[in-house]
Amino acid sequence: MKRLFNYFCLPSVFLVSILLISCGASNTKMTGSWKNPDVTPKKYESVFIVFIGGNQQLKQQVEDELAARASLKGLLATKSKDVFKPTFGRESMPEQEELLSEIRESGAQAIFTVALKDKETTTRYVPGTTTYYPLGFRHYGRFYGYYANYYPMGYDPGYYKQDNVYYLESNLYDVETEELLWSAQSKTYNPSNFESFVKGYTEALIEQLIKDGLIKP
Repeated sequence: MKRLFNYFCLPSVFLVSILLISCGASNTKMTGSWKNPDVTPKKYESVFIVFIGGNQQLKQQVEDELAARASLKGLLATKSKDVFKPTFGRESMPEQEELLSEIRESGAQAIFTVALKDKETTTRYVPGTTTYYPLGFRHYGRFYGYYANYYPMGYDPGYYKQDNVYYLESNLYDVETEELLWSAQSKTYNPSNFESFVKGYTEALIEQLIKDGLIKP
C-alpha cells in the first residue's frame, strides 16, 4: 500500500486539487474501481485532461473545471479541447501515433480521461397522496353539513416522472507507456444541470480515491 501511495503521490495531488468542491449530498454513486497492483513509482508534474463524449458543452465544463483545479496547485494541465483538431471524431479517428504525438507535444506525463459511457432514461409513476381532515360527529346530521366538512380533503394527484441516469468511467494513464494506472465507474441520477453533474461526479470520485488509498483524507 505504501508503494502504491508513493506512486500516486503526484497524480493524487492533481486529483485532490481538481476534485475539491462544496459540501453537500451527491447524486452520483461509484459502482466500482480498480488500481494497478504492478506500478513503478514515478513523479508526475503535468496531466492531459480528456473528456470523451459527443456533448460539447459538457466536455468544455468538465475539462475546464478539472484543469482549473489542477492549475491552482501549480500543475501543468492541458485540455484536449484546446489541442485536438475539431475533425477528431468518429468519422475521422486519428491514428495512434498522431493522437499520442498531440498529447506528448503538450508536455503531459499522465492522461486523465472521463468518458460518458451511457445514458439511460426511464419513466416511473409517482402515486398521489391523500390527507383527511378530522371531522366532528355533529356534522353527520344533514347532508350538506357532512359534505361541506368532508370537502376540504387535500389530494395530491399522482404523476409520471422521467429519470435520467448517466454512466461515467474515469481512467488515469501513463503517457510514456500508455499503461492504465487506475480506473473507476460511476452513475449520476437526474442532474439538474451540467454544473451539478460535474460537482456530483467529482465529489463521488474523490471519495473513491480516498477509499482506494490513493490519496489521504
